[in-house]
Amino acid sequence: MTEAIRSQYSVGVLLLIAAAVTYSTAGIFTKGVLAGAWSVIFWRGIFAAGFTTGWTIGKGTFRHNFFEMGKSGWAVGIIGALGTAAFIPAFKLTSIANVSFIYAIAPLIAAVFAWLAIGERITVRTLIGSIIALVGVGIIVSGSFGQISLQGDGLALVMTTAMATIMVIYRKYSDTPGAGPSVLQSLFLIPPSFVFGSPFQTAPLEILVLAAFGLLFAIASVTLAEGAKRVPSGQTALIVALEVPLAPILALVIFTEVPTAATLIGGGLVLIAVLASIKNTAEVADLPAVEDDDTAAQTRP
Repeated sequence: MTEAIRSQYSVGVLLLIAAAVTYSTAGIFTKGVLAGAWSVIFWRGIFAAGFTTGWTIGKGTFRHNFFEMGKSGWAVGIIGALGTAAFIPAFKLTSIANVSFIYAIAPLIAAVFAWLAIGERITVRTLIGSIIALVGVGIIVSGSFGQISLQGDGLALVMTTAMATIMVIYRKYSDTPGAGPSVLQSLFLIPPSFVFGSPFQTAPLEILVLAAFGLLFAIASVTLAEGAKRVPSGQTALIVALEVPLAPILALVIFTEVPTAATLIGGGLVLIAVLASIKNTAEVADLPAVEDDDTAAQTRP
C-alpha cells in the first residue's frame, strides 16, 4: 500500500467512524424532544433536504441528482419515505436498543432480496447469518409481546425491510444518484406531517434540536459516502456497524434505558451474525479506489 493510498484509507476510516457515531444518536434526538414523531420527521427532513440540496449545488451535481434520477431514483424516494415514516415512530414506541438491533439485519435481508430479485449469488455464510439474525430478531420481538413496544418493533422491521429494498435497487441500478432521492423522500413526507402531526406547534428550542438532527445526519451521509470511496466495501460495512452497539450504550447513559434480557440475547445473536458475515467480505476485499459516488449514504432512513 503506497503512502498516498494509506493516507486516503486513514481519512476514509475516520470519516466512517464519524458517520457511525452520528447515526447512533438517532434515537437520542428522537426521544430527547417532546415533539411527536411526525413533527420530528418534518423538521429533520426540511433541514436535511436543505443541506443536501446545497451540497449537490456546491459539487455541481444538482442536475444529475434531481433531473437524471430516473424511475429507480423515484422508487428509492418513495420507499425511503415509507422507511423514514416507520423509523422515527419506532423510536417513540420501543427501546433504542430494539430498533438498532433490528435495523442491523438490513444488509442480510438485502442479500436475500438480491438473490431472489436479481439472481445475485448469496454465500452460505451470509445465508446462515441471515437465519441466525432472524432468530435474534424473533427473540427481541418476543420480549415485547403484550406491550406497546411491539408496535415499535413492527415499525422497525418495516423500516429495515424498506432500507434493504433500497440497497438492492442501488445494487441493480448503480447509476442511480443518491442525494436527489434522499431529498425527494423528505419532500414526500411534508404533507402527511401536517395530516398526522402539528409541526408548527413545536417549541422553538426543539426546532433547533431537530435542525441539528437533520443537519448532522445529512453531514453524516456525506462523510459516509466520502469514506466509502476510500475503504473497501466489506470494511466499510464493518466500521459503520459500530453504530449498533453504540446506540444502546448512549441510551443507557443518557436515558438510563436498560435493555431487556430478550433484547440483549437477541441483539447479541444479530450482532454476531452481521459481523461474521461482514468480516468474511472484509477479509477478501481489495485495496480501496477513490471514486466519485454519492449513493453509499442513501441506505439510511
